[in-house]
Amino acid sequence: MPRKIVVIGAGGAGLTAASTAREHNPEAKIDVFTEDEYIAYSPCAVIYAIEGVIEDFDSIIMHTPEYYGKKRNISVHTKTKVASVDVDKKIVNVADGTSMPYDALVLATGGRMFVPPIEGVKLPGVYTIKHVAEGKAMKAALKKTDCVVIVGAGVIGLMMAVAVRNLGKKVTVLERYPNVIPRIIDEDMSAIVQKHCEGLGIKFVMGTPITAIKGKEKVESAVAGGKEYPCGMVIMATGVRANLELPNQMGLEIGQLGAVRASTTLQPYRNDHLVSDIYVAGDMIMCESAATPGPIMSQLGSTAVRQGRVAGINAAGGYATYPAALSPWVTYLGEIQAAGTGLSKGLAEYFGLSIVEGKAVGLTRARYYPGGKEITAKIIADKETHRILGAQLVGGEEVTGRINWMTGAILNNVTVEEFVTSYENAYCPPTSMVKDVVNQAAEVLMAKLNGSK
Repeated sequence: MPRKIVVIGAGGAGLTAASTAREHNPEAKIDVFTEDEYIAYSPCAVIYAIEGVIEDFDSIIMHTPEYYGKKRNISVHTKTKVASVDVDKKIVNVADGTSMPYDALVLATGGRMFVPPIEGVKLPGVYTIKHVAEGKAMKAALKKTDCVVIVGAGVIGLMMAVAVRNLGKKVTVLERYPNVIPRIIDEDMSAIVQKHCEGLGIKFVMGTPITAIKGKEKVESAVAGGKEYPCGMVIMATGVRANLELPNQMGLEIGQLGAVRASTTLQPYRNDHLVSDIYVAGDMIMCESAATPGPIMSQLGSTAVRQGRVAGINAAGGYATYPAALSPWVTYLGEIQAAGTGLSKGLAEYFGLSIVEGKAVGLTRARYYPGGKEITAKIIADKETHRILGAQLVGGEEVTGRINWMTGAILNNVTVEEFVTSYENAYCPPTSMVKDVVNQAAEVLMAKLNGSK
């Protein structure tokens, strides 16, 4: 009998798991269930479609259910809710009353946008950013309003703020923390980002959580810090929480970060034991940090795809493991790019580490070559071992390659001294200075570390 593989969730993790399982088991029967109408798209791309940088929403959808059926022999069931899973009998129960047995199950239900339980949150004109359907509704509604409040100044919130501002709207961002992109970037680096966004005409209200949304029949204002901010739309970018509806029903163990605890084979735990033939991946699970022992959340598309590959191999009957994660990220905001990897100062302090920081400002090209843009690099290292723990970059261009460079160094447990002496950088006047800004930051950090002995 062909192996029966069921995947719940059709995001990056779920569809990667299904496709990988097909590659490793050509005879398997593979079914994917999703509540969404659309599949195979990046939630980040929804923002670009709203802004119009991408022509339409159809362009961000990479594949249709029909494609998976014809090209990969995978049955994708859209707009279909899985009501429960009988772990002992290995049966998936669908909300319409049907059921499906499985030999292997991949749970990749992702996350849900957290919406604070405040007055007025159900008013027409309140939106979240995650799904194509929401994006289409938001784009249509933006044509009828001139003033928008965005709640949350994380990466997604700032991307949305820039997009809406580029559409000619007045934009106010409310953030409960004192700095933008909190926790994953330090205040000195986030200040550069906020100043740039303010230069685009975006207003920030920092350290002030939203407390209410006012309006009679639709949104008319948002309230924060006792002050009302008139608007015709409120966009919630308040972070993603693991979708625990099915994990809780199945009795899976939930870790201290509010997500499913998983082994390196991406198997969940139940009653203190690994669950056989079930694999979990994506925004709903915790990872181990590759910078220091301890759990982290890595709710990134790149992470979901890597985890989906491991889950798919194992569901197909193979063997693969998922290592610890650094969660490198990058974003483009107006005319600057920001990126990070590993631990920020705040995260390092959370893990109880003593750190030293090194920072440098340089250019993305040789000083004499036209078009160079300012770029700031910051590197964080453990004070005792001198091992690099994290890095952050903010600049006008070319931050992705540099943050990938730093990610490789951290994964290889490189010390600052080893980086300075051994990690060469490619040089060409149109692409970098002869001594790259990352190397400069490493030398500053090495001098501080040696001085601290």
